[in-house]
Amino acid sequence: MLAGALGLLLPPSVSASSAAYRIETVATGLEHPWSLAFLPDGRMLVTERPGRLRVIEPGADGRLQLRSDPVAGVPPVLSQGQSGLFEVLPDPDFARNRRILLSYAHGQPQANHLQVASARLEGAALQDVRPIFTSQPAKTETQHFGGRMAWLADGSLLLGMGDGNLERTDAQRLHTHLGKFMRIRADGSVPADNPFANRAGARPEIWSVGHRNPQGVVVVGGVAYAHEHGARGGDELNRIRPGANYGWPAVTGGIDYTYARVTPFRTLPGMEAPLLEWTPSIAPAGLTWYDNALFPAWRGSLFVAALKERSVRRVPMPDPQKGPSGEEEVLFRELGERIRDVRAGPDGALWLLTDSPQGRVLRVVPAHR
Repeated sequence: MLAGALGLLLPPSVSASSAAYRIETVATGLEHPWSLAFLPDGRMLVTERPGRLRVIEPGADGRLQLRSDPVAGVPPVLSQGQSGLFEVLPDPDFARNRRILLSYAHGQPQANHLQVASARLEGAALQDVRPIFTSQPAKTETQHFGGRMAWLADGSLLLGMGDGNLERTDAQRLHTHLGKFMRIRADGSVPADNPFANRAGARPEIWSVGHRNPQGVVVVGGVAYAHEHGARGGDELNRIRPGANYGWPAVTGGIDYTYARVTPFRTLPGMEAPLLEWTPSIAPAGLTWYDNALFPAWRGSLFVAALKERSVRRVPMPDPQKGPSGEEEVLFRELGERIRDVRAGPDGALWLLTDSPQGRVLRVVPAHR
């Protein structure tokens, strides 16, 4: 179902310092949309968690519209619980090679993996689809997949994976990809300078350890920032460094869903403290960097989509090398919807995906534009 750029004048956010904006509905009727990506030719790609890849493109009148048929050739996806189709990420050289990456749950409920496939987008179909990463070993729970990806400055790929929500101490063990960030090349090969590439018994793709369920990653000025879900509290924003240990489950600011204590420790030697912690939990999802002139007051900020809080957090970061600095701002709560993804578009607007069986693609522009 389509909604053609319906402009709704909405009040500013709860913070008095917010920029004045309005929210346009670009597309509706998407089943749990998960990730949004922009192509250099003006089209956009949207994933739906059950396993569909959709195209938003300019129509004959120039207005954006959702193509009725999904893209053909998407690899088989396990869609159960939290599993499904996750991120779509265009190759930095997409204009020449038309390559995209997809992350998704693969396998059976009793033996599943996080998989990344490379494919070539030709018209309305994917061609030359080939897996470049499959997490090991297989796991039995359909939760905590992670799945967010970002390109590093050297052209390698950073991929986050959750702990699987079964044996969470696996996040500290190097024989498994669970609870880790991985770094691979675009063809799936492993860079020789990965921190554990030469350690016996370690998965060579591992870049960092001790993550619970990372669902947002962005590279700003060569620095990788990522956030992850805590349990009942303890959501975190971190600067991701090679070989670093981010603590889960040995340290956390949250408690278990049963109200039991996960650990008595908030900090331990050799483990990274978060740059920001959200308790109570906001359930952070997508993450983007904004530095466009369309909203001058928002320049130099991270934006964090929040499922539980039904908002987007603006995190000022005037110096990307130093991390967040300044008071956070809570935006878009007037929507009353779970926000799964947030993206800074090439048009300078902020784009949102709402997480529901009738999810929407929203565009945030200045109120008086």
